Amino acid sequence: MLVYALTLVRAQDRTKLERLYYEYRSVMFCAANEILHNEHEAEDAIQQAFVKIAENLGKIPDELSTKTKAFVVTIAENTAIDRYRKLKRHGSCELCEQSCGIEAESANELVNCILKLPARYRQFILLKYYHGYSTREIAHMLGMSSAAASKTAQRAKQRLEQLCKEAGLL
Repeated sequence: MLVYALTLVRAQDRTKLERLYYEYRSVMFCAANEILHNEHEAEDAIQQAFVKIAENLGKIPDELSTKTKAFVVTIAENTAIDRYRKLKRHGSCELCEQSCGIEAESANELVNCILKLPARYRQFILLKYYHGYSTREIAHMLGMSSAAASKTAQRAKQRLEQLCKEAGLL
């Protein structure tokens, strides 16, 4: 699939795309696999994500920056979420059996609650709690002030808590 993505870009951008692929492929795979719980589906999601990255290569000035890492991981996560929704509609997605000691049903409900969050809040929750970035690091990655990042974190947690209560998880 990297070969297909390389055909979408100009010759001078091929090296850049290859560097992105080799630098971030494993991180993107882990993020997608966490959402899909299926290695084959995660691999497909990553390939689709690289096609999207190839189409948006001009938006990436520095391949090795933390902003770039956040950008490509977000594309991978959003692609995996889209794939999860599509598979769920068709009934062919195997949902996780257990997650951190939570029953499978509760884990699925939590995933559904996270998927219902607005993209900005979902991104913040994933960066903070899945990837382990601090609020300050996320603020830097997303180009926002620490105060704005703290407020976004607070609102994201409140919204997730509200969705979990509505789903009967809390």
